[in-house]
Amino acid sequence: MATTASQPPEAASSKGAFQRRLAWIFVLQLAGVAVCVLAAAFDAAPLPAMLALIAAISALAWLAARREWRQVSELARIVHHWDERRPDPEQLPAASPSQHTDADIATLTGSLRGLARRVLDYNRRERDFTREASHELRSPLTVIKMSVEMLADEEAMSEFGMRSVQRIRRATHEMEALVEALLILARKSGPADAQDEFVVNDVLRQEIAGMRSMLEGHPVELVLEEPARFALQGSSRVFSVLCWQLIRNACQQVEQGRIVITVDPDAIAVVNRVDASPGRVNRHGFDLAIARRISERFAWPLELQESVEGEHVARIRFPRPLPV
Repeated sequence: MATTASQPPEAASSKGAFQRRLAWIFVLQLAGVAVCVLAAAFDAAPLPAMLALIAAISALAWLAARREWRQVSELARIVHHWDERRPDPEQLPAASPSQHTDADIATLTGSLRGLARRVLDYNRRERDFTREASHELRSPLTVIKMSVEMLADEEAMSEFGMRSVQRIRRATHEMEALVEALLILARKSGPADAQDEFVVNDVLRQEIAGMRSMLEGHPVELVLEEPARFALQGSSRVFSVLCWQLIRNACQQVEQGRIVITVDPDAIAVVNRVDASPGRVNRHGFDLAIARRISERFAWPLELQESVEGEHVARIRFPRPLPV
């Protein structure tokens, strides 16, 4: 009783009205066909006339059902022409049920209005975040870079201090590339929005050189093998973040040994061998969240493989490599 009392009268009267009207259409059609069949069976009317009447009744029933379906078709047409980035909820008809609007249609319309408003709010928050993050994150990074350059010019700097400055400089460069990659992933609809042409071998050499400086003093050797050389269309900074993540992940897996980075005609592979001794933590695939997102966003498939000998392979494939 409480549920019925809280429901608006117009909603109660229109709930299921669409189904009821369709049911009446088919009941009347069935009755008309039955009358025609009986009339033809008892020779009350000629058979060709009854067949023509049945065809007319069926056509009228189809027109009536199409008229009832018009609200759903109109709603589908509006949604089909929506801009998915900026859907306009005002294009939808009023969401309140009435004598000519079924409550289910009104509920669907109201839900679509709410969804459109949430999409608009989400897009606005995304624009605000990327604009503010771009400024608020890059400003302190610029200050750090300037301070590091000033420290590097100090003549009385010790060797240990210079190594620390180099690490800070490299970490700042990594942070800049990571911030740019995150902003591209947050605000761009596809890889075509941030495009330039770059040679993957050149970017890899830079990343390997930076990683070698950070691995100074550790028994880990980075080896670059280049049986192929190709270019890509995309964001070179995002690609450098991807390579950095793969190489750093390989360095985290090993305590000593060689890490081989190979440039194939349409792929880059990072291979390392992990000690399978008891108590050794397997960190294959660790810290690759950003790499996975870049892989999905730019359609560069990422493959992680592990052999029984403890060899780990991280391979990124490029479906459309370009000649250098």
